[in-house]
Amino acid sequence: MFGEEYDVIVVGGGHAGAEAAAAAANLGSKTLLVTMNLQNIGQMSCNPAMGGIAKGQIVREIDALGGYSGIVSDKSAIQFKMLNKSKGPAMWSPRTQNDRMRFAEEWRLMLERTPNVDFYQEMVSGLLVENHKVVGVKTSLGIDIRSKAVVLTNGTFLNGLIHIGEKQFGGGRAGEKAATGITEQLVELGFESGRMKTGTPPRVDGRSLDYSKMIVQPGDAIPEKFSYTNTKPLAHQRDCYMTHTSAMVHDLLREGFDRSPMFNGRIKSLGPRYCPSIEDKINRFADKDSHQMFIEPEGWETVEVYVNGFSTSLPEDVQFKALRSVVGFEKVKFFRPGYAIEYDYFPPTQLKHTLETKLVENLYFAGQINGTTGYEEAASQGLMAGINAHLKIKEENPLILKRDEAYIGVLIDDLITKGTEEPYRMFTSRAEYRTLLRQDNADLRLTPLSHAIGFATDERMKRMEQKLEQSETLVNYFRETSVLPKDINPIFESVDSSLVKQSDKMYKAFSRPNVTMEHMLQLQDVSNFVKQNNFDSEVLEQAEVQIKYSGYIAKEKLNADKLHRLEAVKIPANFDYSKLKSLSFEAREKMTKIQPVTISQASRISGVTPSDISVLLVFLGR
Repeated sequence: MFGEEYDVIVVGGGHAGAEAAAAAANLGSKTLLVTMNLQNIGQMSCNPAMGGIAKGQIVREIDALGGYSGIVSDKSAIQFKMLNKSKGPAMWSPRTQNDRMRFAEEWRLMLERTPNVDFYQEMVSGLLVENHKVVGVKTSLGIDIRSKAVVLTNGTFLNGLIHIGEKQFGGGRAGEKAATGITEQLVELGFESGRMKTGTPPRVDGRSLDYSKMIVQPGDAIPEKFSYTNTKPLAHQRDCYMTHTSAMVHDLLREGFDRSPMFNGRIKSLGPRYCPSIEDKINRFADKDSHQMFIEPEGWETVEVYVNGFSTSLPEDVQFKALRSVVGFEKVKFFRPGYAIEYDYFPPTQLKHTLETKLVENLYFAGQINGTTGYEEAASQGLMAGINAHLKIKEENPLILKRDEAYIGVLIDDLITKGTEEPYRMFTSRAEYRTLLRQDNADLRLTPLSHAIGFATDERMKRMEQKLEQSETLVNYFRETSVLPKDINPIFESVDSSLVKQSDKMYKAFSRPNVTMEHMLQLQDVSNFVKQNNFDSEVLEQAEVQIKYSGYIAKEKLNADKLHRLEAVKIPANFDYSKLKSLSFEAREKMTKIQPVTISQASRISGVTPSDISVLLVFLGR
């Protein structure tokens, strides 16, 4: 049945696996996606949403590179919101609520329409390894399937253990069995493994809720979209709602703490710091009498509702009793209780920047197996692993994104260089060049890189070049065109800005605080110029950001150039740090373990000091 050798085998069909398979196949590799249940490809295991703070930027980056997540999100969206609009553009983050069933269906259909992708439903129980090089996988039925590269994207399935109160049972997700065999083999091969935890809230029947007692959370009046392709923005949207817990709800939850696996020692692993369970929130923030809950519909037609903010592993009777005391939930009916899940992961310091493992050649890890949490983080790793697996077997240069090029670059560099002992989630604060890494310019940053390796299509490249050209045309128009006081002063007056007595360049007027593109379009000359050139909203947004934040952008580019100088200083492979006695003991120990490729990467390792870097530079003749 599997007589021929595949180029790439992807194990797991979640967000990481789906992107990895699509990427490798679209680049030309003959790809096999092996998953335990083909009906669950692209499954949203937790909340029915994509994007959010920093995560929305990642989805845009995936799309700019040629991945599918942005397109799937747009096609299955039921609501769109641009978060942090009141802050600077570096913080603007797109987010969609999605129809869970349509999201998975769209992923399945897009993969089936992708040439070079084959599918097989079974559990992979081991790897075929010869001379420290992976050459395929072994299934639970004992079938050997050979390939040149393997990408592991096992999510929460590796020895997964589900907890609901004092009950625990094996599973990678509710209703699905755990995957066994891979962890044990990898440990035998010399890999270090660990355990992590994540959780999910109850799903409830929306017909049993009283929405009139809750606060409506509508989508944007003029919704945008994720993808830079020709997907359509939403014509209508579904509302979400907000309610709150109370002191009484907290007291009812505390009654079950003695039966909580989090507090009685059954769960020993760490959960995501920035997405804690409701019992963890009550315990950590004992002074707060109330916490927000967001009520998110699971789709256009279904009555199933996701209770965001009430993740829990407490006994089901405690969950039910407490939730019935929440405003609007007095008659709530459960579809399924919340639960926690523990699973194996492999500290990502064991990987190269390509996501290839250091111990086994042509073996790649992506997603929660690397200690991350979140669909977007997983999808971006899957994309990069799929790309680099293809490039490696074709003996081409890898695609490694720098920290000033993409949030994906920040994510992977953080994992490889610093590792993680708790589920890693991306935030804008993790990126030192976030003014450069905006959601509006992901295509300008990444599409040329992707097109150069043959991934992003000519059509995507042409669209990006047109946007860049039009944006520059509009910026130059503002830079070169003057405006009279009688035309601009009414705008200044409306935003409480000082008036002018003589004409000046539009660029200078536009640079003032509180003056927006909307204001500038009130000028007849500007409005006519925009209409004549048929500039769309993306071009207008890009031009506005370039004008109003030019100083900040220039400063960050300067800092990024300094970083690149350190990136140019390579450290020889398998460098023996023990012979540099001037290095601190901690620096020698950590650099020996991580084996940084450049001086810049070495400088980001926790515990490596500036003096250690100086010692290295001297030794390397720099």
